[in-house]
Amino acid sequence: MTESQKWLILAVTLVVGGLVYLLSPVLTPFLAAALLAYLGDPLVDRLEARGLPRTGSVAIVFVLLLGIIILVLLLLVPAIGHQIEVLASKLPAYLDWVNANAGPWLQNTFGVEASLLDLSFLKSALQEHWQQLGGAAKNVMAWLSQSGMAVAAFMANLLLIPVVTFYLLRDWDILVEKIHGQLPRRWEPAGVKLAKESDEVLGAFLRGQMLVMLALAFVYSMGLWWVGLELALIIGLFAGLVSFVPYLGFIVGILLAGIAALMQFHDPVYLLLVAAVFGVGQALEGMLLTPLLVGDKIGLHPVAVIFAVMAGAQLFGFVGVLLALPVAAVVMVMLRHFQQIYRQSNLYAEK
Repeated sequence: MTESQKWLILAVTLVVGGLVYLLSPVLTPFLAAALLAYLGDPLVDRLEARGLPRTGSVAIVFVLLLGIIILVLLLLVPAIGHQIEVLASKLPAYLDWVNANAGPWLQNTFGVEASLLDLSFLKSALQEHWQQLGGAAKNVMAWLSQSGMAVAAFMANLLLIPVVTFYLLRDWDILVEKIHGQLPRRWEPAGVKLAKESDEVLGAFLRGQMLVMLALAFVYSMGLWWVGLELALIIGLFAGLVSFVPYLGFIVGILLAGIAALMQFHDPVYLLLVAAVFGVGQALEGMLLTPLLVGDKIGLHPVAVIFAVMAGAQLFGFVGVLLALPVAAVVMVMLRHFQQIYRQSNLYAEK
């Protein structure tokens, strides 16, 4: 690669980054649609391989995706909203319980000063902020009701996502072929290899690991609901969704559920039931979910996922969050190739 080609690649990268930054409000529905199309394309290909026409296969997958999204919105959003209200109403009582029980135990066991365990200031601060939050929500709703353009823009973006998803699903293979055809012939073999490896890495996480996360969220939520925990849905969802970091969902979930169970039931026996729920979830993940849904594919490292999402959000907002995982997959594959080239170079072999 010549110096002029390197400078050209750098200039193109900077221009693309600048355009993404400037056009981020417009790009959001297109990137969300591209993500849905990427998730649905393998199923469309399978239906097409069974003899269905491409358009018919796309219609079936499109209706399936749309149905899942609508079902989630109709069932989960009101339930989560209700549980947030329950948490807000019970939070002062939870803090009182901590002051009355955990505080004296820590003071007697570890000699912690009583003044450090007084959570009354936190209780008053939370009550004040919850009131401010309610006022802010009313102000936002009032502003939305008065701002017709904001509501129109939001609804237009929301309606644009399914339309763009349908067309991307229909023409996904055509778009991939056109991009393939535009690659310089000298770079074509390496570019195809990088693209395939990036697809395997990204697909292993998005289609595999995310299914594992959702399955664990369902198992944890249903298990905690069976125990009788009032905050079962919030804790179960949170524990499942952070389980892409090994053991993090298990540790955080069992701690939050254990504390919530003690505060609600005041009976240590429920700690055993909570531990049983998360033990079953962990066993299902190790013996069934991960081998079946992810297999032996090497996905993105959890630390890389966390850093990529946070860096994308910091640089480009919500658009950066949508771009984070595809970019991270490509970067990780390229780093693997650079490592291979380095190990074969004289610099690595020198003693």
